[in-house]
Amino acid sequence: MNADRLEIVTLQGVARHFGAVRALDGVDLSVLRGQCLGLVGHNGAGKSTLMNVLAGTLNADRGMLRIGDTDVTQGFSAAVAKANGIRCVFQELSLCPNLTVAENTRIFHAALSGRGWRGRAKALIRAKLDEIFPGHGIDPGDMVGDLSIGKRQIVEIACAFTQTETPLRLVILDEPTSSLDAVTSKQLLEFVRKEVDGGLACILISHVLGEVLDYADEIVVMKDGLIVAQDDAATFTRARLVEAMGNVAKAADKDVEARRVIRGNAPAVVEANAGAALTANQGEIVGLAGLAGHGQTQLLLDIFEAAGGKRSSTRVDGPVAFVAGDRQTDGVFHRWSISANVGVRSLRRMVRRGVIDPVAEAVMGDEWQRKINIKTPDMGSNILSLSGGNQQKALFARALASDAQIILMDDPMRGVDFGTKLEVYEIIRQEAARGRTFLWYSTETEELHNCDHIYVFRDGAIVADMSNAELTEEKILSHSFQETA
Repeated sequence: MNADRLEIVTLQGVARHFGAVRALDGVDLSVLRGQCLGLVGHNGAGKSTLMNVLAGTLNADRGMLRIGDTDVTQGFSAAVAKANGIRCVFQELSLCPNLTVAENTRIFHAALSGRGWRGRAKALIRAKLDEIFPGHGIDPGDMVGDLSIGKRQIVEIACAFTQTETPLRLVILDEPTSSLDAVTSKQLLEFVRKEVDGGLACILISHVLGEVLDYADEIVVMKDGLIVAQDDAATFTRARLVEAMGNVAKAADKDVEARRVIRGNAPAVVEANAGAALTANQGEIVGLAGLAGHGQTQLLLDIFEAAGGKRSSTRVDGPVAFVAGDRQTDGVFHRWSISANVGVRSLRRMVRRGVIDPVAEAVMGDEWQRKINIKTPDMGSNILSLSGGNQQKALFARALASDAQIILMDDPMRGVDFGTKLEVYEIIRQEAARGRTFLWYSTETEELHNCDHIYVFRDGAIVADMSNAELTEEKILSHSFQETA
């Protein structure tokens, strides 16, 4: 083998079960020096479990793990992985919210000790943030818990690429752009490509198929705990990837551009102001676009609070449900079952003689498991037993199962696989045709094509309102950066 293409890590026959769930069922995989390996598959395919094994945070039930020429299967751990230059940015972010950006960096690097460690930590993380994400707007003294989910993701990514004593050999990025806008995503992916060309190995897990097709050297497709396809990225097309992922993604054959006939005389059910007027009519799907952190989430929160009775100039006519993108902070109830998480917005319908009827709760959970394909053998299991994307499906089910006529969605497709996205898009269009109204903030331009019209935000204000026919990524970026007339 060419010395410049040495294997960084090799997995052979790796299996991992969680009770009756076969998360991994005998996986063989190698990652080479100077390679960006793309990894795709539907939610629950085993991608994140495989990366946890590789990062040392989970032990395999069987199989072999080798770093270089050394068998490290016995006693492999996160500390061993880190000592060998393996880093992982997990889909569920792991920073300490009660510490600053610099203090989180210090936790990551034991070498940052002794007098002056704080200054060295600040310099280290600031330099990496500036290198990967120019114009990030993050100070090393910022408290992590005060940052938006997008900025927390930026910090975690930058921290993974910092180096002190241990040389960096492999960085695993699990849905790294899920909370980033188009500009920030491109900054990251171009940085990754530059590092890989310089000899670093990278595993890129993404449900945004274009990212994998454009930036990976080789692509691996997983399904049901197995690798079902593996080839050079140049040999794959979007259609081939969708086909390889299997029946979960069959909905890709549907026309995602299909438009509904909008009832022009439908009443306005939301009227708000963010520097300019926003109106959402009954049965409309209204998109909110622009760079992350420019007021889209705040507007959704204002609408939600106005619906709850808070004094406001915002007018909301009808019950509201909120689908959070930051599921760990604002979405799931960590100690509850999946069914309980789905049913919490509909408790009044399930109360019998002052007590929640567990049978009614289970029936609702089972119904929405079928409708939205939540991948679990038991809806009575804890919500955290689900993969991140399946947790997000449960949040969708919670909103759609409720009596809410207005659904607020805060970049809700974070970590949701391509096939499920198409299924959810179809459900949203069907519900809108029945009269439900959706306000949908998304960092993905492709998703916004499902909307009837789109408001673009910059610096907390609406700077454009464009129709579906006018929508392009170039126009969104143009409005996001240019001063309004």
